[in-house]
Amino acid sequence: MLESEYQAYLITMIREHILPGSFVLKNDPNYVQGILDLTIFYGPRWAMLEVKASEKSKERPNQRYYVEKFSQMGFASFIYPENEAEVLGALQRSLAG
Repeated sequence: MLESEYQAYLITMIREHILPGSFVLKNDPNYVQGILDLTIFYGPRWAMLEVKASEKSKERPNQRYYVEKFSQMGFASFIYPENEAEVLGALQRSLAG
């Protein structure tokens, strides 16, 4: 599965099943180098996800930095099919809990 297809699947999954009523925005990687792919707003809380097609996909410059930085401010994580259940569960607990 291509990363773009996986992103589309995740957006639908988050909006409809994990956090119904949430807003999921796709970020522009050309605006800030390394900015994470998705921002999720749910009530007063927010999260960011960097989507990868697989666990073996390479990170781009600054992505690790932003995952760590935004994790200090809220919830942020890399997500790929191999860790999807774990990350979506943590996302749901973080934003809906």
